Amino acid sequence: MIPREHIEWRDIWVTGADDDGTPRALFVGDSITRSYFTHVEEQLKGSFLCARMTTSACVADQAMGRELALLLDDYRFTVIHFNNGLHGWGYDETSYANGLSRMLDSIAGRSPWSTLIWANSTPVRRKGCLSTFAPETERVRERNRLACGIAATRKMPINDLFGCVADHPEYFAEDGVHFNAGGQSVLGTQVARMILKEGKRRA
Repeated sequence: MIPREHIEWRDIWVTGADDDGTPRALFVGDSITRSYFTHVEEQLKGSFLCARMTTSACVADQAMGRELALLLDDYRFTVIHFNNGLHGWGYDETSYANGLSRMLDSIAGRSPWSTLIWANSTPVRRKGCLSTFAPETERVRERNRLACGIAATRKMPINDLFGCVADHPEYFAEDGVHFNAGGQSVLGTQVARMILKEGKRRA
């Protein structure tokens, strides 16, 4: 049986779908990615058209690959910023790593012209006590470690979003998972800088 969450969701958004002349950047992730997407889009205006595929699916779930294929078959992306790690707790870390390897191989096969960037997952803090990390953060650290190893073998740039916010409990919303407006802005700026850096290198 495939591990499922009580509520699962998907959100695909493509800006400038009728524009074939401007480079595109795709952001794959979860609700964290969705929360900073607007900040990134504003900072990349004029340089990249931005699209997102945010989902509660884990890379170990093959449904995620089928969803992503819809975008990769219809649009050409110069840069793909990829994050996954805060969902799919029903999968162990070996399954997560194997699923991530398969997913990255699939993306490279479908979109070989794209620069693929790995983004580390952000930590989880205790609800009601944001000064301390929640137990899930140890699994996030391990998933990030495995993912960075996988990215390194593929010579993928790594965007350390974990390190960007790990020492800043003031960036977190009260649930300890998501980010307030300040945190979203900081993450958005970090991501936009990475896209501009790698996009220029690709050009």
